[in-house]
Amino acid sequence: MEVIFESKYADVYYLDNKNKVLVVWKSYCELDTYRTFLNHALDAIKLHKCDYVADTRNGFLDNPADTLWVKDYFMPKAKEYGATKIYFIIDKNNSLKEELEGQENNSNDLLEFKYIFDIEEI
Repeated sequence: MEVIFESKYADVYYLDNKNKVLVVWKSYCELDTYRTFLNHALDAIKLHKCDYVADTRNGFLDNPADTLWVKDYFMPKAKEYGATKIYFIIDKNNSLKEELEGQENNSNDLLEFKYIFDIEEI
């Protein structure tokens, strides 16, 4: 596992054994701070031609401006750079169900979405 970026809000890793980029959300952030992590993830997707995994178990509802940015920028770039799937690691209650399904509905014409409980399911 390669550490790409770490902070109190989220960590970004490249999982070479799975050829995936993993973002582990830790606490709420928005706008430029939020987009920093996803831009690091995009750089890794472009470099490795891999899929994206978001660990949402400590996640949060996004600022609506960030939700729009994910739809209009992140998802199209992820596809352009080589991603074919987006994995959401969810908690047992899927406490962010509406948020995640909204992201899926906004972009399911671009990428396939999978919901998992652990990274080992990939």
